[in-house]
Amino acid sequence: MFSRKLTRSIVVGAAAIAVAGGSYGIVSATSGGGAAAASTTPAAGSSSPAAGHGSAGGGSNARSGPAAGGSSGTVGSVSTSGFTMTTSAGQKVTVDEASSTTYQKGTSPASASAITTGESVLVLGTVNSTTITATQVTVQPTGSEGSAASSAAGVVPFQQGAPSTSKQAGQIPANYSQGSGTIVSGTAASKATEAALAAYPGGVVDRVVKLSNGEYEVHYIGVNWPHHIFVNQDFKVVGAD
Repeated sequence: MFSRKLTRSIVVGAAAIAVAGGSYGIVSATSGGGAAAASTTPAAGSSSPAAGHGSAGGGSNARSGPAAGGSSGTVGSVSTSGFTMTTSAGQKVTVDEASSTTYQKGTSPASASAITTGESVLVLGTVNSTTITATQVTVQPTGSEGSAASSAAGVVPFQQGAPSTSKQAGQIPANYSQGSGTIVSGTAASKATEAALAAYPGGVVDRVVKLSNGEYEVHYIGVNWPHHIFVNQDFKVVGAD
């Protein structure tokens, strides 16, 4: 396969997908005795997958800018500067590669030539809506990413005009409220992103927030549910809403 030229000009052929409609609430935790702060966020008329859910933030912790995250899916097309992929829930994602991007095939080092149409990949990097500037791309074993996995996890694929699903799985941190915590990057963000995508494949992680109790809230876009995935300090998924 030819060598990739460095360019930052990929244009996504797919329209931006929104997390649209309705409202949802955070309810009491399933264990631990604490009650989460109730909150609803209307998203009617949202036109961006990043709009409407936990996007409000203030000061240095504003939630609107690009942040560490990632996604997983099946490679749809490959160019000299990156590739496109589709998640198991149908979200289209554009991946921009850079000179610093690293590659793995399973657990072994690889090169950009390992990225071919039809491969299942995990992409970690800086996320801006549904475009990821990749820091690491991992080619995954065949069948590790698919619609069956997404369905089994309870992920609700995005549907234009449908209200956001209001439900909770597992345990939500007792004092959690939308917009709280500090956005993180580096190893912690990568590990939390990988854990969330393994448990709930199908969406795009557009930021990871460290909460006051030391756990992480992984923010999900591109699906109607979940919007928040909670990962403990050992990087195990403990809940979602």
